[in-house]
Amino acid sequence: MKSKQTGITLIGFLVVLVVVGFFGYMAMKLVPAYTEFMGVTKAMNQLASEDGPKSVTQVRNDLMKKLDFQYVSDDTITPQDINIKRTGNATSLNVSYDKRIPFMYNIDFLLHFEKSVALQGNVEG
Repeated sequence: MKSKQTGITLIGFLVVLVVVGFFGYMAMKLVPAYTEFMGVTKAMNQLASEDGPKSVTQVRNDLMKKLDFQYVSDDTITPQDINIKRTGNATSLNVSYDKRIPFMYNIDFLLHFEKSVALQGNVEG
């Protein structure tokens, strides 16, 4: 009785290794941008939970300080990316930015992040 061997060949193993390596490299490039966005979200939620009257410039300065504590890079979010909108009695803080991540050769990833939270207290314009 002959037994038939089963398993993956060396060439098949190399193909699987290349595919896994490609997606692993892609994850190494993209995961830091998403963890940075999680820091932006955490800083915005901290700012939204604070009470007390603030000015628009004070809200922007407080957010930039909180972003420093969350290890968000200074070149990621600029003051132009921070918008404060008033609708009736509610004030919302909106952060919208793009991040370009070089991948390989002339291929880049362009990620767009946007988050909006409602602010507590009064914000004077």
